Amino acid sequence: MQWTGGPVTLGSCASVRNQAAASRLKRLVEQHGDAGSLAEGALLIAQETYPAIDIDHYLARLDMLGTVLRARIAPDASSVERILALNRFLFAEQGFGPNQDEFADPRNSYLNDVLDRRIGIPITLSIVYIEIGRRIGLALDGLSFPQHFLVKCALPDGAAVLDPFLSGASLSIEDLQRRLGALREGHRPSRAEVSALLAGASRREILSRVLRNLKAVHVMAEQFDQALVAADRIVMLMPGASTEIRDRGWLYRRLDCFAAALADYRRYLELAPAAEDAEEARRAVIELERLAARLN
Repeated sequence: MQWTGGPVTLGSCASVRNQAAASRLKRLVEQHGDAGSLAEGALLIAQETYPAIDIDHYLARLDMLGTVLRARIAPDASSVERILALNRFLFAEQGFGPNQDEFADPRNSYLNDVLDRRIGIPITLSIVYIEIGRRIGLALDGLSFPQHFLVKCALPDGAAVLDPFLSGASLSIEDLQRRLGALREGHRPSRAEVSALLAGASRREILSRVLRNLKAVHVMAEQFDQALVAADRIVMLMPGASTEIRDRGWLYRRLDCFAAALADYRRYLELAPAAEDAEEARRAVIELERLAARLN
C-alpha cells in the first residue's frame, strides 16, 4: 500500500510511548469538545516526546502574552485594529515566524518548542495565533485549507482569512484561488469551491492535523515506530477515519506487527469497501493472514 500522507523505540507492537498523555488528550477532546483549550491538546501531543513538560507553564505563558497585548488595546477597538495589533505583537515584537530552512524538523509540530524557539509551521503558528487572538477578544477559527493551514476571523461584515505563516497576512478569495489552483495542476477553482473550504475546523480536526504532520515527518525519516505513535493518536481522535486506520496498518506492517496490521486492514475494508485501493488492501489482508498464522 502506498503511503498517503517521537524519539523512543517502542520495542513491541503497541504504540504506548506515553499512555498518560494519550488518555488525558482523549478525555480533553471527548469531555470538552471544542470548548476546551486547543493549546492544552497541542501540549499533550508534545508530552508524548517530552514527558516532563510543564503544561501549566506554557498555558500561563500564553495567558501572559494575551494579558500584555490586551492591556495595549482600547476596549472599543475594532476587530481589524485587534488583528493589526496581534500581528505587530507576535511577529514584529515577539519574533514568531516560519521555520523555512528546516520545515520537516519535528520540533515545528510541538507547541512547547514553537513557544520556546518562536518558529514553527503553519498549523502550530496558527495555534499560537488563535490562542493569543482569542485572549484579546478576536473570534478566530482554524481552517484546514489544503496543504497550508490558515486562520479565519469573524468580522461584522464577513470574515478575514489570515496566514500566520506569513506574519498574519490577509488573503483574498483570489489569493486562495491561486493557492488551490497551484495544487490542482493549474485548474483555477471557482469562488464557490474556495468558499466551501472555509468552514472552521474543530479542535479534534486541528489536533489530528498536527499529528498527521508528525506522522509524515517520521515516515520521511523512516522512523516508523515514532510515526506509529502519531498514527495511533490520530485514530484515537478520529476513530472512523478509514484512511488513518489504513495508514496505521501500513506502519504496523512495516514494523512486522502482522496481527495488528491485519486488524487495521480488515477494519479499513469494512469502512471503505469500494475505496480505490480496496483490491490492494485485500491482497495485503491475504498476505498478513499468512504471516500472522506463521507466528502463531
